[in-house]
Amino acid sequence: MNDFSIPSSQSTPEVRSDWAAGQLFMAGDSYPENSFDMFQQVFDWIEGYLAEGGKPLSLELRLLYLNTSSVKAMMDVFDLLEAAHQDGAQVQVNWYYDPQNERVAELAEEFKEDCTFTFNIINHS
Repeated sequence: MNDFSIPSSQSTPEVRSDWAAGQLFMAGDSYPENSFDMFQQVFDWIEGYLAEGGKPLSLELRLLYLNTSSVKAMMDVFDLLEAAHQDGAQVQVNWYYDPQNERVAELAEEFKEDCTFTFNIINHS
């Protein structure tokens, strides 16, 4: 599987993958016109990575704002990670937030409630 990099825009986050390190990085605002088109590459990469099995996967998030369809897409990402975790894969989320943006921390907490894998919410002040 190839790594990919999507530069941020006014309405989409920066997204980078690193297959060798088992890392996926997302940062910025996410309110694209069609979230599922934007997130499809993310889904495909995660599914491909997890299909190889045996290697840990870490998702680093530095998201500032997500619209409703982006929240749904992130729920789907976390569902993929949860299913992999239930099958014995090592997966982890590190969600960094600015303490000035309480809404993002609250959103991360809501996501965390439904996850049994390691899900860290980190104040990066």
